[in-house]
Amino acid sequence: KGRELADVMERRKVDILCVQETRWKGSKARSIGAGFKLFYYGVDSKRNGVGVVLKEEFVRNVLEVKRVSDRVMSLKLEIEGVMLNVVSGYAPQVGCELEEKERFWSELDEVMESISMGERVVIGADFNGHVGEGNTGDEEVMGKFGVKERNLEGQMVVDFAKRMDMGVVNTYFQKREEHRVTYKSGGRSTQVDYILCRRGNLKEISDCKVVVGESVARQHRMVVCRMTLMVCKKKRSEIEKKTKWWKLKKEECCEEFRQKLRQALGGQVVLPDDWETTAEVIRETGRKVLGVSSGRRKEDKETWWWNEEVQDSIQRKRLAKKKWDMDRTEENRQEYKELQRRVKREVSKAKQKAYDELYTRLDTREGEKDLYRLARQRDRDGKDVQQVRVIKDRDGRVLTSEESVQRRWKEYFEELMNEENEREKRVEGVNSVEQKVDKIRKDEVRKALKRMKSGKAVGPDDIPVEVWKCLGEAAVEFLASLFNRVLESERMPEEWRRSVLVPIFKNKGDVQSCSNYRGIKLMSHTMKVWERVVEARLRKVVEICEQQYGFMPRKSTTDAIFALRILMEKYRDGQRELHCVFVDLEKAYDRVPREELWYCMRKSGVAEKYVRVVQDMYERSRTVVRCAVGQTEEFNVEVGLHQGSALSPFLFAIVMDQLSEEVRQESPWTMMFADDIVICSENREQVEENLERWRFALERRGMKVSRSKTEYMCVNEREGSGTVRLQGEEVKKVQEFKYLGSTVQSNGECGKEVKKRVQAGWNGWRKVSGVLCDQKISARIKGKVYRTVVRPAMLYGLETVSLRKRQESELEVAELKMLRFSLGVTRLDRIRNEYIRGTAHVGRLGDKVRETRLRWFGHVQRRESEYIGRRMLDMELPGRRQRGRPKRRNTVRGLAHTWSQYTVKVNIRWLNLLSVLMTTLRGQHGSASMAVRRQKLRQALGGQVVLPDDWETTAEVIRETGRKVLGVSSGRRKEDKETWWWNEKVQDSIQRKRLAKKKWDMDRTEENRQE
Repeated sequence: KGRELADVMERRKVDILCVQETRWKGSKARSIGAGFKLFYYGVDSKRNGVGVVLKEEFVRNVLEVKRVSDRVMSLKLEIEGVMLNVVSGYAPQVGCELEEKERFWSELDEVMESISMGERVVIGADFNGHVGEGNTGDEEVMGKFGVKERNLEGQMVVDFAKRMDMGVVNTYFQKREEHRVTYKSGGRSTQVDYILCRRGNLKEISDCKVVVGESVARQHRMVVCRMTLMVCKKKRSEIEKKTKWWKLKKEECCEEFRQKLRQALGGQVVLPDDWETTAEVIRETGRKVLGVSSGRRKEDKETWWWNEEVQDSIQRKRLAKKKWDMDRTEENRQEYKELQRRVKREVSKAKQKAYDELYTRLDTREGEKDLYRLARQRDRDGKDVQQVRVIKDRDGRVLTSEESVQRRWKEYFEELMNEENEREKRVEGVNSVEQKVDKIRKDEVRKALKRMKSGKAVGPDDIPVEVWKCLGEAAVEFLASLFNRVLESERMPEEWRRSVLVPIFKNKGDVQSCSNYRGIKLMSHTMKVWERVVEARLRKVVEICEQQYGFMPRKSTTDAIFALRILMEKYRDGQRELHCVFVDLEKAYDRVPREELWYCMRKSGVAEKYVRVVQDMYERSRTVVRCAVGQTEEFNVEVGLHQGSALSPFLFAIVMDQLSEEVRQESPWTMMFADDIVICSENREQVEENLERWRFALERRGMKVSRSKTEYMCVNEREGSGTVRLQGEEVKKVQEFKYLGSTVQSNGECGKEVKKRVQAGWNGWRKVSGVLCDQKISARIKGKVYRTVVRPAMLYGLETVSLRKRQESELEVAELKMLRFSLGVTRLDRIRNEYIRGTAHVGRLGDKVRETRLRWFGHVQRRESEYIGRRMLDMELPGRRQRGRPKRRNTVRGLAHTWSQYTVKVNIRWLNLLSVLMTTLRGQHGSASMAVRRQKLRQALGGQVVLPDDWETTAEVIRETGRKVLGVSSGRRKEDKETWWWNEKVQDSIQRKRLAKKKWDMDRTEENRQE
């Protein structure tokens, strides 16, 4: 029906359609084909439901969707600066209770009252009432071209129009009765569907009539009106066409590109010395070989089944319906019914065939990328608002015109990237390091290219890194030569100085406020390769402090989270206070003063040659903002670091390293992850003093500490602890804080973090629910998608958390709910959890959590003694534990059978072997008991589990014992994992049922039937 409805709208040139009685359960949006999108709402799949269908060009104009109930919903659109509200309504039928009718009209009144008088409103509704023919006494709200007599429900429509100063559009145009009747059933014909608009906008409507001959709905007919909005004429923007660089993933396209490039260069792949000529040749060859995109949205992939055969069948059904409407004989009726049944069968067959081919391809290795693309497409189609086309100015007024929106984006980012915070000018100088630098070697270029990811958005030069990877050694030689010329001249190509800035919403705050967006620059990929070469050289020269965990080798967020959690748990265990301040910097990357950057680089010992090279990267840099309504004018960027640059994270680390040199303490009392800073101390006065010192050190050099986002937390707080102050202002005191994505609590517990992990898992599940809830996709594929997308979100940071059994169970319950939803199984089906996991090929979440914790423990134990994780585990604090049952100090003990097996610090190389051994001994495979396995291994080792010193002997003993105790596989292909439940008990029961059926077939008595 959805695809047929889209076909009718396309043929009848309908842009916006209100639909009622959809009987679809849910609250979302979905594509129905031909570029049309349906926004719907329903709570019962058997009754009610409303929706609004929009043409593709209007989908991106949606600003807001209000789903009031399964009888009323509204959409707000911005069309060329005009705000248009479309309301879809479905009034209760004549026989419904009065309370239900009053509720409908109350909801419709609330929707109308929420719309300002300056905005246009169009209501398309099935009011289930007759306003009647004639308009005596009601001339201000309706015309005289209604149908039949007015009833009570029709009077309610007229009263509503009077209250809201609206006009009933259907009644103003004189048409034949056939073009006024909206409902036909049996021998009855009447008018119950109406279009209403404000009386002041009636002059914008030039025609309104009922469309006959369409067979989408059996009884109701579509009411169509032509409305012309008075808007300013808009200059048509050119659609940006892009080269199809993604085709270079195919080897045949890559080879053809190399051959054509060779021809363009005179018979060999030797790139010219200058960048401009090379770039133009590459772009021109790419356009010829790979082609360019049209710039338009691709057709909906899920309506491939809408072929010519299906369309012809629906056309014959439509003509039969039209014939029956004109001559309602039994013969015409039967012809229409027969065609209707035939069309249903043909559509079902076409859809089944197309989807079988789709799902067969998705079940292959080649179709996996299409699978994730399909999941993203379905998630995107299900969203109401995909682009924010209107924003607010600095005074909070909503801007609707494209020119004003572009001006606001430019104004915001130009101000952000060109205004420095107040700072002291440095009076002291620093000695520059003048030394000769080596030329760029080819192996450096190869490493930089290898680190570049493919499939990323290109910069203004329109040359992706895939080009250089495709050209191979010729590209390496050219880039090495080019980079050496840039290094020698300290001047990079002018084309690299341009960038495109894309605002990315932070998923918090007002979506129409520019301050809630982060600007990411799309820069030249070749420049990023150059930045990676420079970064690799700078990292060899500059040594960053151990308190910095952001973008540093062998460090991650997990290290900082683990150190903070262990510190809080130790202080809680010793009943001592720990005071933590989480410092946030305002627009840290965007407000770094360039002069401070050059000073910090020189002070860190960077050669002056590299300082001048980096200065050249930031000199005369220009950018444009790409927003939903187009691109702004170009403007200069003179302050801050490039967001999206490969070199920026390390440059920021250099700045923070130098600015905090005099105020930072050793870890864990001070920890930094880029601009996220945590300061800890044993007393409140000391942490307040440290915070003030940090503020002074940063703000005197142009960085600003946020007063609103900096927060304070006290662990094991006693009465009257109070809070800390920053320049006389109280810092917000919290009981929990989300540090690097993991929630820490002032009481040292992890209950809130477990709930956040569950919520993160559900958020990830919803993003791919279009695939996971598709019953035509195999359980194996669903399990893979689940393990790839959902589980990582649930497991993030849990290797640092001491989970209780109840919390572990909470995670597993949430996971099983997701798996049951995905497989279409409810608890009423009485299918055991083991079968659910086996069908989806997903192990127990608790086992996975224990595995990650053991892996993390092994990682910590293998690190050097100065490593923060080792120091935190070995840290001893004075203090007494509280009375009562003490909390466990080491929860890793319970993950292995004997703690002594994990205390092999003398010979740490055995730790990996032992973790694998413990997993094997946990009893996940085979039928022998755990005690038997340990006993067999003890016997093989001479009476005790003490492993020999040499690897060969140990490995052979373990392998031989494993073969004896655990057995070996047959080597043949395993049975289908989805029939693990097919055990002997089930087979016996089915055999008994078969014999009973055979007995009943031979002697059909009631006793045998009941048996």
